[in-house]
Amino acid sequence: MLTRRVGSLPQLLQDQIKQLPLEALEELGEALLDFAAMDDLVQWLQEYQKVPK
Repeated sequence: MLTRRVGSLPQLLQDQIKQLPLEALEELGEALLDFAAMDDLVQWLQEYQKVPK
């Protein structure tokens, strides 16, 4: 579903997503409904990395 929203993902982004814990993947699944472009995904990943775990 993610690639349908933002297009083909570069390997770097694929790797970052694969490393996300289940909780983050669930959050990403909800957030991607609002994504219009790959920049939205990049911004989400950057914001996620800033949040203390």
